[in-house]
Amino acid sequence: MSAIPTSQAPATTEGEPSKRFSFRLALAIVLGNLLWIAPFVAGIAVLVPARLEAVAPDEKIGAIAAIAMAGSLVALLANVIFGALSDRTRSRLGKRAPWMLLGSVGSALSLYCLTLVDSVALIVLLWCTFQFFLNAIVAPIVAIIPDRVPESLRGTFSAIYGVGSTIGAGVAGVVAAQFVSAPTTGLLVFAGVVLLAGPVVALVAPDRSNVDDPKPAFDRSTLIRNFSFPVHGARDFYLALFGKLFFVLAMYAVTGYQLYILTDHFSLDAAAAGGLIATIALIQTVGSLVAGTVAGPISDRIGRRKAPVVGAALLLAVALIVPFLWHDSASMIVFAVLGLGLAFGVFNSVDQALNYRVLPNKESAAKDLGILNMATTGGQILGPVVMSFAITSLGGYSAGFLISAGIAVLSAITILLIRGTR
Repeated sequence: MSAIPTSQAPATTEGEPSKRFSFRLALAIVLGNLLWIAPFVAGIAVLVPARLEAVAPDEKIGAIAAIAMAGSLVALLANVIFGALSDRTRSRLGKRAPWMLLGSVGSALSLYCLTLVDSVALIVLLWCTFQFFLNAIVAPIVAIIPDRVPESLRGTFSAIYGVGSTIGAGVAGVVAAQFVSAPTTGLLVFAGVVLLAGPVVALVAPDRSNVDDPKPAFDRSTLIRNFSFPVHGARDFYLALFGKLFFVLAMYAVTGYQLYILTDHFSLDAAAAGGLIATIALIQTVGSLVAGTVAGPISDRIGRRKAPVVGAALLLAVALIVPFLWHDSASMIVFAVLGLGLAFGVFNSVDQALNYRVLPNKESAAKDLGILNMATTGGQILGPVVMSFAITSLGGYSAGFLISAGIAVLSAITILLIRGTR
């Protein structure tokens, strides 16, 4: 089955993507990415914290850190597993779609079950289950770009991928903010959203059947290659991984505690915090959408990946300094403009193109991209831990802002050390 009309067909053989721009593939990537990231952001930033506030208010700080750590560890492993499995899959739907369909159903059921429980332990367990199945969507959809897009267009398609992330995260914040006082209803809404992710990608831009493609032998060496970390020629690969880790860590230290920063640090009531979260989400959506859409094609035109990513990390550091220096809830608006808007928008589009450049082996692209995505899940683990430590041991949220800014600078330095791409 052709992925798009013949005039835009991606390739007749795997590994030879079409040099033509596919609007259907672009639309599928935007929609698929939007439909998985919106439920994740809504859950981790607003709905799960609000649920914990209702269920166990005295345990909420530690519970958020536990959820971030446990859920992200599960996601970390699931991303690599589903990436490797999809690399080996042969089906009439192609190698990515079957796993995205499974992930959509499993993620939706997990969010539904979250509305039925009222203990911290079960909330943690179900959030971990949600992240496990969510990564059956994430790992394959990221690999679609190196599968079906030529190098000359990957910056543009990385920006397109970023558009989905940006709109999804922004919409999630705005919509989830309406359910601060009714988080179970919000979880049901986003369960319906994530259920659409896999089917939408499979229907909008179906992949060709790969049933007749040679299937790698499942022996010891293949098992090691498909489920292990790359070793040879992987210096830049690991620098990219740690550069991403530090960026995500710095950002999630703040966004993971966004609701509590506004209520506990800046003393806003729940209604005011919900309104400001919606405003921040709108700023993030518009700012990062514009920045990411512009940055990806410019990166293609100038043939540079590192400079925009380094600039984004340094801008995030500046954004994190603002609420450290200015103790007012308005400082979070500035943080949203500079950090969540401009810095995240540029990073989210161009860093993905940089990741494709440092892959050690195109035959294990999804698995290796899954490993790189460990940086995202690792940042989600460590970010809330850093902020939790700052709150409990270093005097409060201000120390967390300062530490996060330093980590963002470390991200820029790490990316600068990459040699294999400009």
